[in-house]
Order: sequence, then structure tokens, then C-alpha cells
Amino acid sequence: MNLRNRRGKRQVELHNSALNDILFILLLFFLIVSTLANPNVIKLALPKAKSNTKAKQTVVVSINDKREFFVGTNKVPFENLKEKLVPSIKSENVDPTIVINAEKSVPVEDIVRVMEVAREIGAKVVLATANPQRK
Repeated sequence: MNLRNRRGKRQVELHNSALNDILFILLLFFLIVSTLANPNVIKLALPKAKSNTKAKQTVVVSINDKREFFVGTNKVPFENLKEKLVPSIKSENVDPTIVINAEKSVPVEDIVRVMEVAREIGAKVVLATANPQRK
């Protein structure tokens, strides 16, 4: 005697066709947002290094091939560099750090001058380099 009722069983189905659309839209959103995440972008050809030199970027000082100085994306004459760096360094609670992005054709003297300014205001200095695997 078969007491099991086969008619009472129901098959549960899950329609996930809309899920693909939602995931695609989220993927596009995150790709677009990730390209806008770094507002301090100045195109420079950095020298290559074998180790990773990334640090927590508190202040970015960039020097292009025309020997122009930038704090973030704002062009600053070297004479006013210290005055521009002091307010942003003093607002940090942790060890203040200045990241130097210098074009590889920039003379070392310009980089050293920025390092001296950083030492005067009591900040650490990190020299940014390009990843050797990336071309």
C-alpha cells in the first residue's frame, strides 16, 4: 500500500532573471566610482622601483617635467610650498606623511628641496615610484 501522496508535493522555483541585471548595474557603478576615487591625479612618468613604496597619503606633492610644484592638484610656487603644506599636515592626528610624485626627468635637487621643507615641518617623506611590472 502506497500512502504517499504524490499530488501534494510542490516544486519550488526561483526566478533570478532580474538578478543578472541588478548585478550588471552594480558592477558598472563600482567601476565608474573606482575611476573617480583618486582626485589628486597629475600625469607623471615615475621612476621604477622593485619594492612597494605606497603609504597612507596625507599630502601629495607633485613635480612635473617643467619643474612646477603641485600640492594635490593645485599649482604652488616653491616659495609658498611650506605655507600650503603646514595646514594640511597639522590637521592630521597620526604621523604626517608627504608623498612626492616627481617626473623621472626632474633634477634630484628639487626633490631634496621638498624633503627639506617636509623635515622643517616635521613630516615623513615617501617618494612615489612606478610599479616595474606595469608598463
